Amino acid sequence: MEIRFSLLGPVQVTVDGEPVPGVAPRHRAVLAYLLINAGRVISLEKLIDAMWGYDQPDTARSQIHAAITALRRAFRGVDLIVTRSGGYVAQPEPGQLDVQVFTDLVAEGRFREALELWTGEALADVSANYAQGARALLDDRRLTAIERLMDAELAAGRHREVLDELADHVAANPLRERLVGHLVLALHRSGRQADALAAARSYRTALADEQGLDPGHAFAELEQAVLADDPKLKLAPAAEALAPPARERTRSSFLPYDIPDFAGRGAELDRLVAADQHPIVTIDGMAGIGKTTLAVRAAHSLAGRFPDGQLFIDLRAHTAGQEPVPAAAALEALLRQLGLTDIPTTEAERSALWRTELAQRRIIAVIDNAADDEHVRPLLPGVSSSLLLITSRRRLVGLDGAHALSVDVLAEDDAAALFQGIVGERAEAEPEAVREVLELCGYLPLAIRICAARLQHRPRWTVSYLAGRLNDERRRLTELSMSDRSVAAAFTVSYEQLDDTEQRMFRLLGRAPGRDIEPHAAAALADISVFDAEDLLENLLDAHMLLQREPGRYTLHDLLREHARDLAKGEGVHADGDGDALMRLLVHYLHRSRSAVKQLFPHSVPDRPHMPPVLTPFEPIADGVEAIGWLDAERSNIVATVIHGPKVCISHLAVAMSPYLDRQAHHDDALTLHTVALERARALGERAMPPGRAMSDLSWTYWRRGDYEQSESFAHEALAACDDPSERSLALNALGNVAWRRRESATAEKHLKEALDLTRIAGDWSREGFVLGDLGMILDQMGRPAEAQRHLDLALALHRKERNAVGEARVLNQLGSVLRHQGQPEQAMERHRRAGEIYREVGNSSDAASAFNGMGEAALALGDAARAVEEHTRALEGATRDRPEQARAHEGLARAHLSLGQEDQAREHGQAALRLYEELGVPESDEVRAFLAAGLG
Repeated sequence: MEIRFSLLGPVQVTVDGEPVPGVAPRHRAVLAYLLINAGRVISLEKLIDAMWGYDQPDTARSQIHAAITALRRAFRGVDLIVTRSGGYVAQPEPGQLDVQVFTDLVAEGRFREALELWTGEALADVSANYAQGARALLDDRRLTAIERLMDAELAAGRHREVLDELADHVAANPLRERLVGHLVLALHRSGRQADALAAARSYRTALADEQGLDPGHAFAELEQAVLADDPKLKLAPAAEALAPPARERTRSSFLPYDIPDFAGRGAELDRLVAADQHPIVTIDGMAGIGKTTLAVRAAHSLAGRFPDGQLFIDLRAHTAGQEPVPAAAALEALLRQLGLTDIPTTEAERSALWRTELAQRRIIAVIDNAADDEHVRPLLPGVSSSLLLITSRRRLVGLDGAHALSVDVLAEDDAAALFQGIVGERAEAEPEAVREVLELCGYLPLAIRICAARLQHRPRWTVSYLAGRLNDERRRLTELSMSDRSVAAAFTVSYEQLDDTEQRMFRLLGRAPGRDIEPHAAAALADISVFDAEDLLENLLDAHMLLQREPGRYTLHDLLREHARDLAKGEGVHADGDGDALMRLLVHYLHRSRSAVKQLFPHSVPDRPHMPPVLTPFEPIADGVEAIGWLDAERSNIVATVIHGPKVCISHLAVAMSPYLDRQAHHDDALTLHTVALERARALGERAMPPGRAMSDLSWTYWRRGDYEQSESFAHEALAACDDPSERSLALNALGNVAWRRRESATAEKHLKEALDLTRIAGDWSREGFVLGDLGMILDQMGRPAEAQRHLDLALALHRKERNAVGEARVLNQLGSVLRHQGQPEQAMERHRRAGEIYREVGNSSDAASAFNGMGEAALALGDAARAVEEHTRALEGATRDRPEQARAHEGLARAHLSLGQEDQAREHGQAALRLYEELGVPESDEVRAFLAAGLG
């Protein structure tokens, strides 16, 4: 059986000369992409991106799996597509893939045979996201083969025979300078000097009109030689006619070894291959990210397009213990690699000669390990068809016209492929341990290679044992070293190239407990202005000592963070006056969080005594949109700083953050803050910091989570610990609500009436409105609807007077429930609808779930079960961190589905509701159990 895969035209698979039927167009697109990358593992994510780019459908993963399955079915008995840990790899046999046959024939100089493989435009029937770029690359390879064919034909004296063929190629590719040069030379050798000069002028005009450029130096020399009827044109082969004929060129490869266990970087390689029309490409990234390895792999991949040489030089700008190679010395080395022996003495003369040589040649050069823009500026080409790949740990932003590629850490699948490629079977036996090692390495290629090499040379070690050694943060960087390779040493070189202010900021960032930081917080940390902080952060970003996942926010790679902490310990905590850095950061978080929460919940941020003063100026939060954005971004950083930072102003910070954490249902973070605040209060003693507010906040948070026993316990502790009427009312409110959920109505009424009296003593109208609303719900539960309505109307009036939108929404929601119980579902629906609108306006998605549940219950009461399903489903989607509302939504869905005759769905949601109600320990569990027994028994 003879199988052929054709990409150089319409994508086609033939077996013994007959097309394979039943391969759908989208499946051919997947097959073609795998074949273009034959021998390379392609991850599922990369396949999805190749097929759809940014417009990938929700079913993208399943469509790729379906395509792979269909292709394997079509080629049953042929082991073409193999599944690897990192994805899929196509493994055609030699001679089966036309692209590979084409490459081999070109390498052997059999150009016409190679070109005969083309049956049309490459990938002609593929419309996937990758197709246009891949098609252009393949067509460039075809044109390069044509140019090399014309070289050979002209060298053989067949200029007359190829004139028509050349004219056709130039007509199709009028800006392809090398082809036009061949046509000019062929015309001249055929005795048609005027036509040759006309072709040259036509090219010069078209290039100026369409691209605003002049022809290259070699073409200009050819044009002058034709004009002068230089006899050397009739003697020299075509390859030398485009260059100064006096010097014989050396075509050598100085590229380093292309490591066989290279893994990943498919997207980066695609960009580098596609960028070969740019004369300069910069590759930047942090130490150990694999810039050199990537550049060398790309240079080897592109070598066929640059037949005049492949050069390499290490400028050693980031090599420990060595001085950077000066530009003059680098130029001398590169010129000698080109085969030149007569080298000028000055840097300017060498630079000019280098530009001249590049204008006449098509070479690729890897300029590795550059310090900055100025270090490589003398090495840049003028007008040239050559390609320079320049690597650096700094972003080379000053090289105008350069195509920049910033390299990030490896994707998880690619990191696993690299590790397994070195370690082998032991890695395959412990996939979970491999994932742990990769995570501890921060997916940094240098760290992964060191770990894999250590494991490879220690046959008795398991991957789990290695992971255990790396888990010790104090020794992690020490573990990541082997022989002359060390992650810490690579980081140290980068650190030493920073100035003093940048080094100080780097050390301070290592001490900040949060995952990332923005300029205001960095300014507080370093006790400098926001403008200076932003400049330093951007400088560290350019030096790849920081990462940026989103605009305006900066983070440290995990291993760089440990390096920064080690440096801070070495410098001493009080170096440069940095002993108070975390205190300044915490105070900054306190005042900025108060500013943000006041924008969202102006009635919930009380002025408290003993508030620490602002230590570093900051810009106030302007509006609610900025407030919620800042709080969402900083929440985890604030919690981390409270846990790991100095124990100052934590009680104030917990109180400030409480309304936001409560309304957004970040109950776990709220418990952390209030627990730390309580521990701090107990450590300082009751006189220094009364613990009552922390206990009240914990009670309320546990109630919101549905943990009623804990809520009740902390509420009683709060009542015993504090005398402040406002804090006591909060604890009593929680106790009342716990009793309400348990349907202990008399107890609930007692607690809430006492809480109401205390809010009035404290003059806290906002809290009074909340207590009145909760008391209204108790009275409704007790069968006293008129009193319930009166309390709720008063609560609504108070909240509207205070312009407290959150309070207004809460009471409207409560009114909806009372009205439904009174047999007025239309009015109930309107109250719940308006409550939901307000909750959405203020960004309170968690409490909006209660409004959706209310609308669902009202819809069912109105006989609209389908609407009820819709509203309860919305509630379930919004109540991801609210167990009571989840249970309520499941119960509502169960009753609505049963009304629609959908017993299976009703049973499923009823059982889910029962499980949640039993966990909460509330009477609704008995009602749902009875519902399941009666309606679905």
